[in-house]
Amino acid sequence: MVQPASPLSVGSVAQLALSLAAIVALILAVSWVLKRMKLGTVHGRGEIAIIDQLALGPRERIVLVRIGESQVLVGVGAGGLTELTPLATPIAIKNPPDAAAFADRLREFMKRPGRVP
Repeated sequence: MVQPASPLSVGSVAQLALSLAAIVALILAVSWVLKRMKLGTVHGRGEIAIIDQLALGPRERIVLVRIGESQVLVGVGAGGLTELTPLATPIAIKNPPDAAAFADRLREFMKRPGRVP
């Protein structure tokens, strides 16, 4: 009589480990892509809001902050915040992306024909 293969064989454990590694790699890739896309650039809807930002390095970035009607350029790094300059004339942002637009696109993608609910 032939015995069934053990569920803890080397092949099944290796397959499980590779599957888990692929899932973790996929999660990291999706988070990196979303971070690079900068969905919803404007953070905050009150009197203080981040309008735009530019990464200069792994921990350094320049941030354009709106405070009331004025704008201030701020440097952000490991040492903290540094006010670079208040802007005399505010920069007009052309059609900032809306976070709701991403939600609408995702909802539309989920409703595409051929998807199994």
